[in-house]
Amino acid sequence: MAKRKRALEVVRNDDDGEGKPSRRNRLNFFELAYQKIEELLVHCELKPGQFMTMLELQHITGFGRTPVHHAVNRLSADTLIIIRPRHGLHIAPIDLARERMLLALRRDMERFVVRLAADRASLSHRNQALHIERVLRERRGSLTLDEFNSIDRRIDALVLEAAGEPFLVHTLRPLHTLYRRIGYIHHRFMPGQAELSGTIDRHLAILSAVAGRHVEDAVKASDALIDYMDQMFTGMEAGIDPRLLDCSIEPLLGT
Repeated sequence: MAKRKRALEVVRNDDDGEGKPSRRNRLNFFELAYQKIEELLVHCELKPGQFMTMLELQHITGFGRTPVHHAVNRLSADTLIIIRPRHGLHIAPIDLARERMLLALRRDMERFVVRLAADRASLSHRNQALHIERVLRERRGSLTLDEFNSIDRRIDALVLEAAGEPFLVHTLRPLHTLYRRIGYIHHRFMPGQAELSGTIDRHLAILSAVAGRHVEDAVKASDALIDYMDQMFTGMEAGIDPRLLDCSIEPLLGT
């Protein structure tokens, strides 16, 4: 009888009642939906300037209405998706001037975060940093852009976790998404910019400094990465097809 009672308690704990998923499961779906849409934004599968419905986004992601609605609200607060009441969703166009201006904000915030991370990094954080560093060095010449973006997301999460201040996650994560998308467009569509070694080397410097708990080296490495990203904007302002930044722009000469 005691065993049956415990079994019933487990079932009730996994359900919110009426067959609904538990709160933990719902939160997992919310986060997974957010990650999926974020990935689609970074890789421009959801094109800047694109209009769509919530139902279309559900079909694309494979998630139900509630997780997608929750994720869209977060991404709207992140200024990545614009909600048009009664008209659907608008994937925010890329404003190069705005995002270059926000790079100064990211520089200051990253200095603060990486300083905390290098100072507070636990043995586990340092071990993870060394592991990622080793993988990057071994695959430096063969990493695809998608693979690098996946590792870059892991590095950002690791540094934020090592910093140990939850508030920073909500503040920096949207900026990371903005600039991961800029990096994707730069390396994918700018002529002669497919090579990833420059950005890989700057990430390696950050990992090495955090793993070694060298605070000032970590700050210098972070500044070097932001400087590298700033150089991307110089080329993109003159050399990128504007339709990659806003797909609603009419093509020239019908191309």
